Amino acid sequence: MQDSRLAADRAGMRFEVREIGRVQSVRKFIVIVKGMPSCMNGQIVEFANGGLGLVMGFTETAVQVLVLGDASAIRAGDEVYNKGKSLDLPVSENFLGRIVNALCEPLDGQGPIPSETFFPVFKVAPGVMERIPVKETLETGTFILDAVIPIAKGQRQLLIGDRLTGKTTVAIDAILNQKGKSVVCIYACIGKPYSSLLKVLDILKEKEALSYTIIVSGIASVSAGEQYLAPYTACMLGEYFMSKGKDVFVIFDDLTKHAWIYRQISLLLERAPGREAYPGDIFYIHSQLVERAGYMRPEIGGGSMTFFPIVDILQGDVTGYIPTNLISMTDGQLYFSTTLFNKGFKPAIDFGLSVSRIGNKAQWPAMKELSKTLRLDYLQYKELVQMTQLRTTALSKDAQTRLRRGEAINQLIVQDKNVPVSIEEEIIYLYALNNGLLDNLSSGQIRDFKARILKFIDSRYPQFSQKIRASKELGDDLKNILRSGLKEYIDEMMNK
Repeated sequence: MQDSRLAADRAGMRFEVREIGRVQSVRKFIVIVKGMPSCMNGQIVEFANGGLGLVMGFTETAVQVLVLGDASAIRAGDEVYNKGKSLDLPVSENFLGRIVNALCEPLDGQGPIPSETFFPVFKVAPGVMERIPVKETLETGTFILDAVIPIAKGQRQLLIGDRLTGKTTVAIDAILNQKGKSVVCIYACIGKPYSSLLKVLDILKEKEALSYTIIVSGIASVSAGEQYLAPYTACMLGEYFMSKGKDVFVIFDDLTKHAWIYRQISLLLERAPGREAYPGDIFYIHSQLVERAGYMRPEIGGGSMTFFPIVDILQGDVTGYIPTNLISMTDGQLYFSTTLFNKGFKPAIDFGLSVSRIGNKAQWPAMKELSKTLRLDYLQYKELVQMTQLRTTALSKDAQTRLRRGEAINQLIVQDKNVPVSIEEEIIYLYALNNGLLDNLSSGQIRDFKARILKFIDSRYPQFSQKIRASKELGDDLKNILRSGLKEYIDEMMNK
């Protein structure tokens, strides 16, 4: 029987070379393996029960393996096989609209995902010579971002703030706003409860955004190995589409929990803890991840990958180890304030602490022209409000004008969740604001203006939106259209 099988193997030229080790001990989700002297860091090994493990390090006599799945069935003495393979996972266009785990296995009950190509999960970030400067804006659909803190395609923008301040909502709104814009979106859920993932999934389905989105699930109930891999898998899927010349938008929600998982892994690997008990290489694993974003040269595909890493902090403290690490390796941050959120100012983004270091290079010229003084005007308004709260005497005419302008800005910035706004609409808001047309309107009238103005302009001047999107500049002809359209709208509103 054995001879016939050997002959069949020789006839079909099927040979498998593998190195065999044995499990020495199991520490929760870390397995210590004896033998396998040829294995390397980052390689995949297979356990006797068919499970997979990732080589995480070595001692003088053993190999340290992170179990990618359930470790409960692994026992001391079990065989472990090293086939000399790195962690490569399947990729294809068919992943769009699907929910997968960190090993790219489908979780949505829609059957297997056809794929013929494999990409490495861990990869060196593209070098400087492979990149070009950012040149296109990523339209987020959030007025405060597009106008004041613009995001460029290829940028890494950190979303930082306390729990429940709207970070995920702003990120998901950016996904919703990519509808019809040929941007592939990837949402990596890391260490969050299953209910949080369901909420995101429901929103994407309701707004018909799932067709261009991939969800990578590394929720809290799965193994530590899968939670650790989830952001790298999301990045790998993004690199596949980027290599085909597409624009990709990736959300890591959130890297605080990813750091917690890596801290657990490192402590079980008996690595020396450092600041806040995190290992010294926590900076490396996150920088290795976020450096993979960028805008690539046309010769290597010409695609882009934009990252929105999310980080939770406690009581507004941005000086923690993980937040400061990520601030230093990203191109700007959006700071979400609990105080603003509790006052009903949503999105609760703090102007003073938020910045985008490279986004204005890719901002539409029309938007740049209209929004250049918006941040300063709003901050001056907030100071003026504080100064006049206890004032009993009458205000000067200039102060009253600035207060009315600031209140109008405040009404424009406040935005409902899951209702992204187009840049064409935002340009109309800013033109009306800069020309004083909103100064004498009540809060209710401004809300009505926001809800109706784009449809009004498009119905009277259907060429406006097409021209502004094509040129991205506000020429004299478009200014005349806006001036006429806004006058007609204000006149109609006053007559009512």
